[in-house]
Amino acid sequence: MSDGHDPHSEPGVPVFRDQDLDGEDLRRLAPLDGLVLERCRLRYADLAGLVTIGCRFVSCDLTGADLSGSEHHGSAFTNCSFAGARLSTSRFIGCKLTGSDLTDTITLGLTVEDGDWSYTNLRGVDLATRDLRGLRLAHADLCEANLRDADLTGADLSGAELGNTVLDGTQLHDAELAGVRLADALVAGAQLDLAGAVRLAESLGAEVA
Repeated sequence: MSDGHDPHSEPGVPVFRDQDLDGEDLRRLAPLDGLVLERCRLRYADLAGLVTIGCRFVSCDLTGADLSGSEHHGSAFTNCSFAGARLSTSRFIGCKLTGSDLTDTITLGLTVEDGDWSYTNLRGVDLATRDLRGLRLAHADLCEANLRDADLTGADLSGAELGNTVLDGTQLHDAELAGVRLADALVAGAQLDLAGAVRLAESLGAEVA
């Protein structure tokens, strides 16, 4: 791996820009505390078990990367590609993933606590039974995603795309559903409060007085 440290970065804050880190084992840089990576290639990189704290990954390519068992606290992965990445048993706590692509990710045992996942591409991703309470998913693409028995209580789904999204048993009480066409989803068995039921009726073309 080349030395990609930016000489103009803030003192004590390691910054890597436009670096090719494909296949690298970044665990040798641990602990990753406050690290900044911008437009770096991390395709198939080994991040298994890695812990990041307050790091920033901006427009990075993590296609096929192994993040299984990793933990991320207050880190940001904005406009990144995780396509095909392994997220098994990983934990994202208070993280920001806005604009990132998570299609074809392996999510068995994934834990998400709080955070902002707005504008993410989660099309077809399996999030069944996940606890996603309070998560911000505004304008996320959740088409064909599996949210069976997931808990989205208090989550922000405003403007999210739900075409053929599985919502059987999904808890949607107090969820923000402005601009959402619930009728496009597979809503049989979804747990809706009154506001959600009204949103469903409106998306079916009913006039609610």
